[in-house]
Amino acid sequence: MTMDILIEELENSIWTIALDNGRLEGIEIDSPHEEVRWGSIYWAKVTRIDASLDAAFLDLDGDNSGILYNRDVRYKDKDGKICKGGDKAIGKVLKSGDMIAAQAKSAYTPAADGDIWLDKEDKTTQMSMDITIPGRYLIYCALGRKNRISSRIRDKKLRKQLESMLDTLEDMNGFILRNAAADLQTEILEREAHVLKEMWLQISTYFEGKAPCLIALGPDSIQRTLSDQAINPIERIEVVTMEHFAQAEEWCSIFAPDLMTKITPIELDDATQDLALLEHRDVLGQIESLLHDYTFLQKGGNIILQETAALTAIDINKGSDARSHLALNIDAAREIGRQIRLRNTGGIIVVDFLKMNKTDEKKLLKELDNVINQDPCTVQIHGFTKLGLMELTRKRRTPSLHDRFDGLTF
Repeated sequence: MTMDILIEELENSIWTIALDNGRLEGIEIDSPHEEVRWGSIYWAKVTRIDASLDAAFLDLDGDNSGILYNRDVRYKDKDGKICKGGDKAIGKVLKSGDMIAAQAKSAYTPAADGDIWLDKEDKTTQMSMDITIPGRYLIYCALGRKNRISSRIRDKKLRKQLESMLDTLEDMNGFILRNAAADLQTEILEREAHVLKEMWLQISTYFEGKAPCLIALGPDSIQRTLSDQAINPIERIEVVTMEHFAQAEEWCSIFAPDLMTKITPIELDDATQDLALLEHRDVLGQIESLLHDYTFLQKGGNIILQETAALTAIDINKGSDARSHLALNIDAAREIGRQIRLRNTGGIIVVDFLKMNKTDEKKLLKELDNVINQDPCTVQIHGFTKLGLMELTRKRRTPSLHDRFDGLTF
């Protein structure tokens, strides 16, 4: 894939789009009403310990609250070793009034009712003390001691080579080597590692305060897209406003100097029109199609996607497609991977593929594994049930596309 990145704005929401030869491959939207952004780091105050939930409630900044489950607690034992929560009750590790550094594992945006924004019944953001700072090629785990290779790098021989390379690098501990870094020179990794550690040192200077506060905002839609697409060559980064130009330039100057010359201001006759750049690039129709509960396959089949409160059910229909069930299912798997990524579907996903024999099911599983490896979010394949349904789970970072569209008109 060779990507074009488009950066636009609608009603103060920043839209960042990734296109592969004109085909929509990524969409990230930042709402102006977002109160807690995924990845944001807070100096938070423990307000209450709930033994029944085995969790602590946190005051994040005086206005927003968070919940910290025991499994996401990190603490030092008597020897100074960093330990994960869960081996003892949370009340024995934390108490009311404690100040801790915590990171948002999800985003919080109030619900929209027309032009009125209402608080959701549950506005508590899930938090973690296992703080990470993402770069382009590395993720810095602030409390980590060992370097790791991304699980997305599957080739065993390559993993061993990368592990040997990491062992030769000085002063690099606590890093995850991302998929995009597989073929990089060590000098680039060392430079980024230094940048990420400096960012953490700046953040840690706030850990002596007595009042809860936001320390660092999580990555915005521009930063998330540029980071997610690091594995693909980027041809152009098109912007309409100089504000967006400056935002893209700031991130690229730190993490991707090679992309600085790719940032291109676009002059449009109707630049004041909402989403003029997306209209100019003929992308709006593709985005609007994501509002439908169906999508078509190129050779006649179709996919139905139905979201419920409990799960997302996906059904494949053969239609006029005369190919074998395996061939159609493989095409459907590729499109399903794309659709759940673009729609930002989260939670339990159940797929009713066309019936196959066990040999073909294994072939489909292998293809599906390759497909989800392209997703920046964590997707797990749980296999076929006794009823022949494929079960997946996807842990998203931000609200679904449907929620992002709520209250917007375009």
